[in-house]
Amino acid sequence: MTSRPRASEPISTRPEPVELMARALEQAAADCGASGAGRKLLERADTLRILPPLAWRYSNPGLLVAERLGISPPETALASIGGNGPQSIASRTALSISEGKLDVALIAGAECLGTRVSARRDPDHPVLAWTAQPTGTPEPVILDEERDPVTALERSASLDRPVRVFPMFANALRFASGRSIDDDAKFVSEMWARFSEVAAGNPYAWSPIARTALEIREVGPSNRMVAFPYPKLEIANDRVDQGAAFILCSLESARDAGVPEDHLVFPISGADAHDHWFLTHRMDLHSSPAIRIASARALGLARIGIDDVHHLDIYSCFPCAVQIAAAEIGLPVDDPGRPLTLTGGLGFAGGPGNNYVSHAIATLAATLRSSGGTGLVTGLGWYSTKHSIGVWSSNPPTGGFCYENVQAEVDVLPQRSPAPVGEQNTEGEVETYTVMVGRDDSPELGIVALLTPDGTRAWGTITDVDTLSFMMTEEGCGRRARLRTDGRVEVH
Repeated sequence: MTSRPRASEPISTRPEPVELMARALEQAAADCGASGAGRKLLERADTLRILPPLAWRYSNPGLLVAERLGISPPETALASIGGNGPQSIASRTALSISEGKLDVALIAGAECLGTRVSARRDPDHPVLAWTAQPTGTPEPVILDEERDPVTALERSASLDRPVRVFPMFANALRFASGRSIDDDAKFVSEMWARFSEVAAGNPYAWSPIARTALEIREVGPSNRMVAFPYPKLEIANDRVDQGAAFILCSLESARDAGVPEDHLVFPISGADAHDHWFLTHRMDLHSSPAIRIASARALGLARIGIDDVHHLDIYSCFPCAVQIAAAEIGLPVDDPGRPLTLTGGLGFAGGPGNNYVSHAIATLAATLRSSGGTGLVTGLGWYSTKHSIGVWSSNPPTGGFCYENVQAEVDVLPQRSPAPVGEQNTEGEVETYTVMVGRDDSPELGIVALLTPDGTRAWGTITDVDTLSFMMTEEGCGRRARLRTDGRVEVH
């Protein structure tokens, strides 16, 4: 669901995240198709599992959602940060149901960063009277361990947020492809225009407008360059108010509640893994062995190949995330008969924090009901770090739901070492980089990954405006450079 602001509506009265979660679960219940069937499932829920919102911190949001719904599940749980969460939680929950450990599970999430940003920018600074749970509130079950996404050295090089990391993947991809800066911008914008066309037909999309490739790549007042090579229209839009939820249960419970057969959608298989956790240790910055291994395993468990999949939603926070996943899974990015998104992606449909994939799963469920067939969904967390692959179908699996964590296969793959930190300057080659651009369109900061002659990786920054401007028009990857002991990079 999408909660659009209305001009006549005071900012302070807009719904908070737990309210959108409750509304989404009410819609999921209503979507069960028969009078009272969804309500029966809500009341029978063994667990209520929440994707954590970024706009507001709750001690135990599941309790608040349950209260609004008038239900009392024995367990309320909270996932960790990461866009892989909805599919990963869905897979593990489906496994627990298939093993008889759970019967009915509710999974929900919502984000209201649109309202938070509006309140902050409003000259009257309205107070958002969102729920603050008191000290002593029962803690939720924590479904995943939180882990720092970067090393101290990576953080010191300003690799502290997605908009500074994913553009580095994009430049590495361009260099590996052999495309020029201009040719790559055209290639990427054409792919992204196809995503916007899907969003234009999505009634829940935050920005349901079909954009041309030229509109997407052309930098201007309404589409400023943010982090080279990405202008604003190629970056996930997290300033949205959106919620999504779904109900997972045993087939017996669905039938007992009265859900019609033509409303049932089935999880078939799932696989999870993360790439070498820290950027420094990855062998390159334009591929994902974890996606390759996990997607192959999920398809193998489903006993199908990628050509047997009819519907796709590839996680799309930035174009490079789609490019990497498509290459690893074995998908063309320009197949007109099989788009890589069902919603329009995080840039156009909306990027509600940790919960986008819930929207993808809900959209896939509706697609499978109307069109049948098989669908594949991918989720991604942190800096293309955590990955989750799910296969869903309009028909039940012949051998029951199958899931596997394939981390052991990723962990044995080669890793790079960080360049030693010492007194001497480090010589190397620019592996990839990005340039952060201010709102006045001036380049402000360059972030550089260097590969040394012995194969180690180092990180550094550039502040010289002339160098930054040059690297936005001429290829910077592959150039010789020196990393000074103060962390600054001199490009030759």
